[in-house]
This record gives sequence, structure tokens and C-alpha cells, in this order.
Amino acid sequence: MDTILVVDDEKNYLVVLEALLAPEGYEIITADNPEKALQLIRETDLDLVITDMKMPGISGMDILEEAKKINVDIPIIIMTAFGSIEMAVEAMKKHAYDYIEKPFKNEALKLTVKKALDNYRLIKENRLLSEALSDRYRFGNIIGKSRPMQEIYDMIKKVSQSKTSVLVTGESGTGKELIANAIHYNSPRKERPFISINCGALTETLLESELFGHERGAFTGAVAVKKGRFELADGGTLFLDEISETSPALQVKLLRVLQEMEFERVGGTRTIDVDVRILSASNRNLKDDVAKGLFREDLFYRLNVIHIEVPSLRERSEDIRLLANHFIDKYHAEKNGIKPELSPEVWKVLFNHNWPGNIRELENVIERAVVLNSGEIITAESLPGYLLKEEDEINIEKFLPSGAPLQKTLEQIEEQLIRRALKNCNNVQSHAADMIGITKSLFQHKMKKYNISV
Repeated sequence: MDTILVVDDEKNYLVVLEALLAPEGYEIITADNPEKALQLIRETDLDLVITDMKMPGISGMDILEEAKKINVDIPIIIMTAFGSIEMAVEAMKKHAYDYIEKPFKNEALKLTVKKALDNYRLIKENRLLSEALSDRYRFGNIIGKSRPMQEIYDMIKKVSQSKTSVLVTGESGTGKELIANAIHYNSPRKERPFISINCGALTETLLESELFGHERGAFTGAVAVKKGRFELADGGTLFLDEISETSPALQVKLLRVLQEMEFERVGGTRTIDVDVRILSASNRNLKDDVAKGLFREDLFYRLNVIHIEVPSLRERSEDIRLLANHFIDKYHAEKNGIKPELSPEVWKVLFNHNWPGNIRELENVIERAVVLNSGEIITAESLPGYLLKEEDEINIEKFLPSGAPLQKTLEQIEEQLIRRALKNCNNVQSHAADMIGITKSLFQHKMKKYNISV
């Protein structure tokens, strides 16, 4: 039930308004002085305030300003006597929803009240939806609303609460470390360290020292005791990126740590106990590496208790728009100036590219475009040459049989392009139109032509 506060120092109006609005299903609270009204505004969860403009001591304008401090979205309707329209207009400038003149017409008042409450309800629903989408579609810097990403979010929520080892796989540039971050920062360990290391970036000797630490004099250059990543991550999470690049000897040592949660520093004899959750990642298929003898099977099963496969960008092309806009915001903020938008031609290029470098490649493309662009619209000239070259290299011979009838073939291609664009853009017609480089109205005409509904 919507709750309405009516404020007027003339008690007759309070009686009339309550009699008029209560039968409409509203809960009516009345205040015959502004001090009482301010107290009710502070203490009551209201959906609408109807207040007289002129009252002794505190005016309707004061009521408006105070109510907006408490709840900026709450609608305020100002009642004003004939001849005080200028004050009502001033109230509108201060974000009153509307004003009505005394004496008012009953039906007009009820209609204004209904519109105000409907508008407020919509604002609240949009705010809740926005918060829900924010929670649903973002874990740290992970961005996406496609079905594959929704499945990833569900998996993150499920695995975050446990200590179980998780193996994250996917192509380079898909955001595997972001997934690991999200698991950690949504887990009970979020107040403890998240430590990561790229196992493919170091030699075997250096990697061992980085993981387990070393004692002074353990090797040339070891002039002091150094804690390793396992110690630094105690109580938290250790992320082993590109775990497939570790040597067989180091895999043996890793297996022992995962089994016993204890180790010795390089050159040391003291056993160190740790409590660390292990997350790992690889851009290779570790099961294939096990079959080829490149990776220990027992370590694989220790790491792969839960497996998360991160989709490539081409498998979640409906997220391209969301990601591109995110990167525009990011690099525009660094550059300052006018925030640019992508032209329809650029959107077409982005949607049609295969993105072998995945999100990392898209980010680089957008960063370049924002830096090079000087206007409000980013055009194709700001894109890397290889993307534009692809647009000109459609090889018809690959997919058209010789002797294909022209009109029928063109219509078949057109229909498939329309259907594919809708699928890739989650049935958002304006986005699908951008994807294939036509206007929304023309796109809708084509849908009607081919009897395509969504």
C-alpha cells in the first residue's frame, strides 16, 4: 500500500484529501503543522508528500527541500492558492513532481497522485534492477551479461564459499585472473591476501624461489631470507597462472604442498605450515597435457577439483557492446575531454571481428581509438588497419556454390545475417542493426520481410 503524507495548516483540507484518497487504496497520514510533517518525513517510509505552499513558520518549499535531503526520489506535490503560481514554478525547479491549485478538481488531483506514485514506483524498480544487474553482471572488473557469463557468475558464487581448488581454463586474454580474483573477493578469505604468480614468466629456479621463498645463502645472490608466495598467501588465496608451464620437478613439489600444506624454503630445513587456497589457470588443455606426459596426472586432479572454462569473446559476442562501452569510459576518464561514441561503422567492425586476442585485444583497440580520436564520434579511421582490412576481404568463394541464383541467394544470406545478429545481440534490435550496419527501421523492415519475430 502506498503511503501519502498530506500537510496543510487548514484542517478542512486534510479531511477532504483523506476522504478523497483513502478509498483509492492509499494509506493517508496527515499533519496540520509543518514541524510535525518534518518529523513524519524523517521517521516514516513515505511514497508521496502533498503539501500546502504557504504555512506559518515553515513553508511548503522548506518541506520540499527537507524531504529531498532524506529521499531525493520521493515525489512532492505542492498545493498553492490562486495567484501563487510563481512560487509553484519555483518549487518545480527544485524538483517538485507537480503542483495543483486550490480549490482543486477531485479527478484531476487523483490523476496527478496516481501518476506521481506510478513514476516513483518505476524509479524504485529501476534502481533495484540496476543494483541487481550490477551484482549479477559484475564481479570486480568482470563484465558481461551473455548466457555463458551468467553461468560463470553462478559458478563463482557457488565455489567462492569453499576452500576447494579451482582450475580456470580458457584462451589468452579471456580474463582468467579476473575470475580468480572474483572467487577470492567473494569468499570468506577476502580479508586475507590474494597472491598471484605467472608460472610461465620465470625460469624453474626463480619460480621455485618465488613460490617457496629462500634462506640466506641458498644460492648466489640470496643475501637475505625471502618469504615465498605460499607464505605471503597464508590464510588467503594463491593464484598459479599458466600452471601448465611448470617443470616436472616443480610439479612434484607443488603436489606435496597441495597435499600437506607444508614446505621448506629453498636452502632451508624448517617445515612451514600454511593455510592457502589454490586457484590455477591455463590456456592449454591440461587433460591433453596429462595424456602426452607433459603434466602430472595426480597434480592435475588436485588442481582440477572444480573446473571453470572461460568462454572466448567470439562465444559471447553479445557482450562486445558492454565491454567496448566500459573501455570507452575507462580511457575517456584518463584522457578527459568529450566522451566519444562509436559510429555504426565501427560497431559493425567490432561485431564482425573474430577477436583471437579476446577481451585484451578489444581493450587495446578501444584504448587506441579513444587516444587517437579528437571528436565526439569515433570513426573507422581510429581503428587498427588489420580490422579494416578484414572488412574488405570477404571471400565469397568459401561459402557460395557456383551457379547460385542471384536473388534467392542474396535473400538467404540476408535472412541469415538478420537471424545471427539478433542471436548475437540477445534480440536487441537496435544493437543487431548496428552489428550489420543498417538502421533500426530498415532492420525491422527486413525482420517483417522474412517473418522473423523475437
